[in-house]
Amino acid sequence: MQGRWREAYVKWRGLIAEQSGSGQSVAVFCRDRGLTTGQFFAWKKRLSQAAEKEFVEVQVERTAAQAPKTHSRAVEVQLAEGRRIFVEPGFDPEHLRAVVAALETR
Repeated sequence: MQGRWREAYVKWRGLIAEQSGSGQSVAVFCRDRGLTTGQFFAWKKRLSQAAEKEFVEVQVERTAAQAPKTHSRAVEVQLAEGRRIFVEPGFDPEHLRAVVAALETR
Protein backbone atom coordinates (compact mmCIF):
# COMPACT_ATOMS: atom_id res chain seq x y z
CA MET A 1 0.00 0.00 0.00
CA GLN A 2 1.22 3.46 -0.87
CA GLY A 3 0.95 6.86 0.83
CA ARG A 4 -2.57 8.23 0.98
CA TRP A 5 -4.22 4.85 0.38
CA ARG A 6 -2.31 3.41 3.34
CA GLU A 7 -3.31 6.34 5.56
CA ALA A 8 -6.96 6.04 4.55
CA TYR A 9 -6.84 2.26 4.94
CA VAL A 10 -5.50 2.54 8.50
CA LYS A 11 -7.97 5.31 9.39
CA TRP A 12 -11.04 3.48 8.09
CA ARG A 13 -9.99 0.11 9.45
CA GLY A 14 -9.80 1.77 12.87
CA LEU A 15 -13.16 3.51 12.46
CA ILE A 16 -14.89 0.31 11.36
CA ALA A 17 -13.42 -1.63 14.28
CA GLU A 18 -14.40 1.20 16.65
CA GLN A 19 -18.01 1.19 15.39
CA SER A 20 -18.21 -2.57 15.69
CA GLY A 21 -17.24 -2.43 19.36
CA SER A 22 -19.17 0.75 20.18
CA GLY A 23 -22.66 -0.70 20.39
CA GLN A 24 -23.86 2.21 18.23
CA SER A 25 -25.68 1.82 14.95
CA VAL A 26 -23.71 2.80 11.87
CA ALA A 27 -25.99 5.83 11.41
CA VAL A 28 -25.41 7.15 14.94
CA PHE A 29 -21.68 6.38 14.85
CA CYS A 30 -21.25 8.21 11.54
CA ARG A 31 -23.39 11.19 12.57
CA ASP A 32 -21.35 11.63 15.77
CA ARG A 33 -18.11 11.72 13.73
CA GLY A 34 -19.27 13.79 10.77
CA LEU A 35 -19.12 10.85 8.35
CA THR A 36 -21.68 9.68 5.85
CA THR A 37 -23.04 6.15 6.00
CA GLY A 38 -22.20 5.89 2.29
CA GLN A 39 -18.51 6.51 3.05
CA PHE A 40 -18.63 4.03 5.91
CA PHE A 41 -20.17 1.20 3.91
CA ALA A 42 -17.98 1.87 0.86
CA TRP A 43 -14.84 1.60 3.00
CA LYS A 44 -16.17 -1.42 4.85
CA LYS A 45 -16.64 -3.16 1.49
CA ARG A 46 -13.19 -2.08 0.26
CA LEU A 47 -11.50 -3.32 3.42
CA SER A 48 -13.41 -6.59 3.29
CA GLN A 49 -12.27 -7.16 -0.28
CA ALA A 50 -8.68 -6.25 0.64
CA ALA A 51 -8.80 -8.62 3.61
CA GLU A 52 -9.94 -11.47 1.37
CA LYS A 53 -6.82 -10.95 -0.75
CA GLU A 54 -4.58 -10.88 2.34
CA PHE A 55 -6.23 -13.78 4.17
CA VAL A 56 -3.99 -15.77 6.45
CA GLU A 57 -5.44 -18.82 8.12
CA VAL A 58 -5.32 -18.77 11.91
CA GLN A 59 -5.78 -21.94 13.87
CA VAL A 60 -6.89 -21.64 17.48
CA GLU A 61 -5.44 -24.26 19.75
CA ARG A 62 -7.85 -25.41 22.44
CA THR A 63 -5.23 -26.66 24.87
CA ALA A 64 -4.47 -24.71 28.01
CA ALA A 65 -2.06 -21.90 27.24
CA GLN A 66 1.03 -21.64 29.35
CA ALA A 67 1.66 -18.33 31.03
CA PRO A 68 4.74 -16.46 29.87
CA LYS A 69 7.88 -16.66 31.94
CA THR A 70 7.89 -14.22 34.83
CA HIS A 71 10.76 -12.21 33.37
CA SER A 72 8.88 -11.64 30.11
CA ARG A 73 7.74 -8.09 29.37
CA ALA A 74 4.76 -9.38 27.40
CA VAL A 75 1.32 -7.86 27.84
CA GLU A 76 -1.55 -10.33 28.03
CA VAL A 77 -4.68 -9.51 26.00
CA GLN A 78 -7.69 -11.57 27.04
CA LEU A 79 -10.25 -12.29 24.33
CA ALA A 80 -13.70 -13.83 24.38
CA GLU A 81 -14.06 -17.49 25.30
CA GLY A 82 -10.93 -17.40 27.47
CA ARG A 83 -8.49 -16.98 24.59
CA ARG A 84 -5.33 -14.96 25.26
CA ILE A 85 -2.69 -13.26 23.20
CA PHE A 86 0.69 -12.36 24.66
CA VAL A 87 2.17 -9.28 23.02
CA GLU A 88 5.87 -8.59 23.31
CA PRO A 89 7.38 -5.08 23.23
CA GLY A 90 7.89 -3.77 19.70
CA PHE A 91 4.68 -5.28 18.27
CA ASP A 92 2.89 -3.69 15.31
CA PRO A 93 -0.39 -2.19 16.67
CA GLU A 94 -2.14 -2.39 13.29
CA HIS A 95 -1.23 -6.06 12.97
CA LEU A 96 -2.52 -6.74 16.48
CA ARG A 97 -5.81 -4.94 15.72
CA ALA A 98 -6.26 -7.08 12.61
CA VAL A 99 -5.54 -10.31 14.53
CA VAL A 100 -7.90 -9.40 17.37
CA ALA A 101 -10.64 -8.37 14.92
CA ALA A 102 -10.25 -11.66 13.05
CA LEU A 103 -10.42 -13.72 16.24
CA GLU A 104 -13.30 -11.79 17.79
CA THR A 105 -15.54 -12.06 14.71
CA ARG A 106 -15.69 -15.85 14.97
